[in-house]
Amino acid sequence: MSQPPALFDTHAHLHDPWIGDDLPDVMARASEAGVERIVTIGCSLEDSRNALAVAEQYDNVWATLGVHPHDAKDWDKETEAEFTRMADNPKVVAIGEIGLDFYRNLSPHADQYAAFEAQLALADHLNLPVVIHSRDAHEETYGILREWANLREREHPIGVIHCFSGDAHLAHRYHDLGFLISFAGPVTYPKNHALRAAAASLPLNAIVIETDAPYLSPQPRRGKRNEPANVRYTAEQIAEVRGHSVAAIAEQSSANGLRLFRI
Repeated sequence: MSQPPALFDTHAHLHDPWIGDDLPDVMARASEAGVERIVTIGCSLEDSRNALAVAEQYDNVWATLGVHPHDAKDWDKETEAEFTRMADNPKVVAIGEIGLDFYRNLSPHADQYAAFEAQLALADHLNLPVVIHSRDAHEETYGILREWANLREREHPIGVIHCFSGDAHLAHRYHDLGFLISFAGPVTYPKNHALRAAAASLPLNAIVIETDAPYLSPQPRRGKRNEPANVRYTAEQIAEVRGHSVAAIAEQSSANGLRLFRI
């Protein structure tokens, strides 16, 4: 039996309660599916602590620190100081996920903007890339990132647009700023033609893939808990729309993720 191509799930939530005690089996299935590296994402101070704790358990897992826009109302100087301390750990590879979410509006817009801009400044201070969440706030997010990107060095990608949900034009605008574009399970959904068009149009060195596990399961696993092993479905979909082999997509997207997170 041939080995599956080596994959990098650049965005998961391995410490989510929905995975819980099943984590060893989830990690075993990921390994069997060829997933060699995973980044687990922080969404609040406590969540970031949990992400880092999981990363420290596994040689092939890294963590990010961030306050999600849902929790932006909880951002404060104490959280910033704790993130600064935690970022000394070599397992920490980014600030995120951060950004704007005007769909659920679980934090006031003013708090979302304040937390977003403060964490971009923190990423500058720590010289770390950022993981961006944007939902129903494409132009607002882009405007903030355009100003921030103009101040950044370009030796590496400066961040990633997590679970990209826009069109090809927006994807290219973000890439021009220095961001990578991440595709998740929704690229496999039958109605998401614009996402597939974006994945087909970008240069291959602009693309990374993710699961957002345990959420956003790809079409073949729709309605079930997502996990990193399923990132292969996203790789297969992008390979199909680009006319490339799955191995080529896996190799280049993994190399892109390594550049992004400086692993």
